[in-house]
Amino acid sequence: MATLHRTPNDMPIPVRNLRFSHDAATHPRWWHGGDPVPTAFFNALSCTFPLGEKFFMDSVRAFRGRTPEPLASQIGDFLAQEAVHSREHMAFNKAAADAGYDIAALEARIKRRLDFARTRSAEEQLAATCALEHFTAILAHALLANKGLDMNDAPEEARRLWTWHAMEEIEHKAVAFDTYLHVTRGWSALRRYRIRIRAMIVATLILYSTVGANMRDLYRADGISNRRIWGRTLKYLFVHPGSLRRIFPAYLTYFKPRFHPWQHDDRALLPAVHAQFGAATA
Repeated sequence: MATLHRTPNDMPIPVRNLRFSHDAATHPRWWHGGDPVPTAFFNALSCTFPLGEKFFMDSVRAFRGRTPEPLASQIGDFLAQEAVHSREHMAFNKAAADAGYDIAALEARIKRRLDFARTRSAEEQLAATCALEHFTAILAHALLANKGLDMNDAPEEARRLWTWHAMEEIEHKAVAFDTYLHVTRGWSALRRYRIRIRAMIVATLILYSTVGANMRDLYRADGISNRRIWGRTLKYLFVHPGSLRRIFPAYLTYFKPRFHPWQHDDRALLPAVHAQFGAATA
């Protein structure tokens, strides 16, 4: 694996204006193979995306006018990709709401936490975005590196949605981080590192607690929030397929003082997915 300390020059960020269809026939209440555990995990995660990605977009957009090329153009592409992600996850979340879940309450939870984040300085909000973009990138890597096995039991459109999203999270995974490096170029290395790591610790606590609380509410809605279902949840997340276990080594790399997202060079995962969705702007 190549060790990179900057974004590779040959890493385009194409904007694909794709749409995915979800209806009651193809997206039942337990859409992921009739299993409430992976269904709840992906529903809980998806509920964080529309408002979360708007927060990402706002925090990076705030500095767009102060960045040089090619970073300024990369920010534009990042914003466009994230806008499409937000739109498509709104449609995905609507399918969950149509299946009977109170998705609005779950989205209200993330709104409260993001409203608090917005009280921080613009630089701290950008650092929070860097931390959460690291999460999305390593989760994306885990999904693609597992050759789609995490989504094998999902309907075709749901599988396509999550695969496409994963591909684009890898493509733009360093944009927020490169923006942070440029914005804080006048800071001491210690101050830059301290703010970045503090943001990751807070982001980790918020993300895990939010997704966990969302899953709890989804289980309660199904009348299955008991010790057995939480045992199955822990097994699903940390044993098999164990997506949270698989991302842990990559998560820890963020704490290295000289970390950069492209030190984990996973471009080799992209050609097969590009063959499905295209590598060029649609």
